[in-house]
Amino acid sequence: MTRVDVMSLEELQKALAEDSIHLIDVREPYEFVAGHIPGALNMPLSTFDPAALPEDKPVVLSCRSGARTLQGLEFAQASGRIDVHTHFQGSMNAWVAAGLPVEQ
Repeated sequence: MTRVDVMSLEELQKALAEDSIHLIDVREPYEFVAGHIPGALNMPLSTFDPAALPEDKPVVLSCRSGARTLQGLEFAQASGRIDVHTHFQGSMNAWVAAGLPVEQ
């Protein structure tokens, strides 16, 4: 059974401001370059390698709406990365809806 913890928009903003997490965007590169949350790293789900995820800070996954993050969490945990269990609920859709800055 996959462990899934949910990070809210407010929690994500705080964690990014404190540089206390790695935000991993699992969307495809063309989606990422079109606009992403500042500070996010792109690791597309299509080529996702849980072994390549950073280990020095907690990892939070993000995508467009939140569906692909759950797939990423499941894959990471099945691959032995039980430390990867948090996703940003609402992902880019929630970030944009809140009017927050987007990098291109």
